[in-house]
Amino acid sequence: MLHSELISSLQNPKIKHIIRLIEKSAERKSEGLIVVEGKREIALALSAGHEIASLYYCEEIAGHIEHFPADQIYPVTKEVFAKMAYRENSDGLLALIKPVFLALEDLTLTENPLLLVLEAVEKPGNLGAVLRTADAAKIDALIVCDLKTDLFNPNVIRSSVGCVFTVPMVVCSSEELFHWLQKNKIKAYAAALTAQDDYHHVDFCKPSAIILGTEATGLSDYWLANASQIKIPMLGKIDSLNVSNAAAILTFEAKRQRGFK
Repeated sequence: MLHSELISSLQNPKIKHIIRLIEKSAERKSEGLIVVEGKREIALALSAGHEIASLYYCEEIAGHIEHFPADQIYPVTKEVFAKMAYRENSDGLLALIKPVFLALEDLTLTENPLLLVLEAVEKPGNLGAVLRTADAAKIDALIVCDLKTDLFNPNVIRSSVGCVFTVPMVVCSSEELFHWLQKNKIKAYAAALTAQDDYHHVDFCKPSAIILGTEATGLSDYWLANASQIKIPMLGKIDSLNVSNAAAILTFEAKRQRGFK
């Protein structure tokens, strides 16, 4: 339903509610809502099966908006929208969305799956950047073990440019994933500085899962013990790469070996 009354007050309860959802993970979790800004990101969320609860738009920025299947649509002033916006150069659209979460059993794998796994990722920007790689390489899924951040943190949505909605994602424990990989005959490769095998000498042409840890601590002992270790040769004075860079290198080597199929 389109509400004709323009929201012009920064103290409006609905605007305050949106700010709390943007700033507080606990608020998003308790209410089952996430904040998605931008026409492209909202459209991607819809195409992935997420549902719009309410839509806010600034006509001065967005112009005439096309129809989105939202229960409630609210026009707001430019000043109010600027208060809500968490992106630069926003297009004047922001939605509260009811997210859908997947489990391992929900994943539909290709005949020769390629998976990316992040363990204990903490920084939303890193998760967002890895999602962009996952989308570009069209991998089967991104799996996050022992998650330390919010999957739909606004900074994840922003830094992923909406790829948080284009890549199937699952959050689970390392133990759950290990047994699921065994069940599906997917070989696990753990990126580790202590590895003997360089990544480009490994055969990624069979069902594979590439597992990466944090820059600070690397992978846990669990994955070092339960996966084949690989490394990216470091030729300079620094001994590690940002996790998003490492993910891109390893993923596209796997795609290269597979003829980018």
